[in-house]
Amino acid sequence: MPVINRVADLADEVTGWRRDMHAHPELLFDVHRTAGLVADKLRAFGCDEVVTGIGRTGVVGIIKGKRGGGGGKVVGLRADMDALPIAEETGAEYRSTTPGLMHACGHDGHTAMLLGAAKYLAETRNFDGTAVMIFQPAEEGGGGGDAMVKDGLMTRFGVQEVYGMHNWPGRPVGTFAIRSGPCMAAADKFTVTIEGRGGHAAHPHKAVDTLLVGCQLVAALQTIVSRNVDPLESAVLSVCSFKSGDTYNVIPQHATLLGTVRTLQPAVQDLVERRISEVAAGVAATFGATATVDYVRGYPITFNHAEQTDFMAEVARSVGTDVETAIPPQMGAEDFSYMLQERPGAYIFIGNGDSADCHHPAYDFDDDALPYGISLWAKIVEERTRAAA
Repeated sequence: MPVINRVADLADEVTGWRRDMHAHPELLFDVHRTAGLVADKLRAFGCDEVVTGIGRTGVVGIIKGKRGGGGGKVVGLRADMDALPIAEETGAEYRSTTPGLMHACGHDGHTAMLLGAAKYLAETRNFDGTAVMIFQPAEEGGGGGDAMVKDGLMTRFGVQEVYGMHNWPGRPVGTFAIRSGPCMAAADKFTVTIEGRGGHAAHPHKAVDTLLVGCQLVAALQTIVSRNVDPLESAVLSVCSFKSGDTYNVIPQHATLLGTVRTLQPAVQDLVERRISEVAAGVAATFGATATVDYVRGYPITFNHAEQTDFMAEVARSVGTDVETAIPPQMGAEDFSYMLQERPGAYIFIGNGDSADCHHPAYDFDDDALPYGISLWAKIVEERTRAAA
C-alpha cells in the first residue's frame, strides 16, 4: 500500500507547519515556542491527553484506539525538536529568522511528520491499544532523550515499544533504510591536558615543550584504531582541537587536546578509553612531561532490536518505494539510544533526496518526504497495536 490517501490530503498543511518551525529554530532544551506549538496542535487534534514538561521541555500526546478488541500494545513514536547553532545559507523564503540558528538536521521535518501522524490517528482511531507521541528536546548534544526517560517517560505512559526516524540526505524520497543490531555509534569525548615546563623559545633545552608533546600525541593516538582495534571491528578517534601557547617566542607550559571517539561495541569502547590514557601518559613521559585524560561517555550505541526492526521494515515496504535492510552502521550518534535501552524498538532512516548533508548551512528537509514518514508512523500504530484475536 502506498502513501495513505488522507495523509496525502494533509501534505500541504503539514508542510506549512514544517516551514513555520524551520523559520523559528530553537536550541537544545530552549524549544519553548516549538513545544508550545506542538502541544497546542495535539490538543486541537483531540488527543486524549497532552503532557508538557517531560524532560524539561518535552511534550507527550496520548491517542487511544477505538477499533475495539482491547489489549492492544502501547507504542511510542519519537521525534526531535531542536535546531543547531549554524547560520543558514538556503535562501529559502521560510529561512531562519533567528541569526546564527537553523534547522540543519531536519528536526523540523521529524516533528512535522509526527504531528501529521497524530492528526491522522486522532481522526481515525482505527487501531487498538495506545499511541504515545513523543516530542523530544535537546537531541543535538543535550541528551534530551535521556532526560525524558529519567523523567518517567516509559513507566508513566506504559510504553511497551518505541520507534524513531531520521532523514538521510542523498537517499531518494520515498525510500527507507534500516538495520538490526548496532545502528549508530556511541559518542564519547576526551580532553588531554599536557603539563610541561615553559621557557624562552631561544632556550628549548631548558624547557619541556608541550606543543611538541601534543604533536607527537596527536599522531600516536591514531595508532589506537589502526593497531589496537580488531580490523573487523569499527572505531573512530578524531582529535578536533589543539590549544597551546599564545605568542611566537615562548615555549608553552600547557597544551590541551580535545577529541571524540565513536564505537559500535562496548568492548571496543572500553579498549579505546583505556588506550588513550596509556598512550597519553607514555608519550608525555618520553619528553619529560605529564598528561592527564578526562574521558566522558556520551550517547550510547543505538541498538535496533531484531523483532521490531523486521516489523518496521515490513511496514516501510508497504508505504515506501524501496527499503534497504542491511545498511552499514553509521558512526554518527543519536540519543534515541537511551529510549532503546529502556524498551525494545527500532530506528529507521527516510530518504531526503538530493539535499546538502545534515549539519550543513545549505541543508533543508525535503517536504516531499513528509507523506511517507506520516504514513509509516500511522501504519506502525495501526499494525503494532492490533489486539490478539
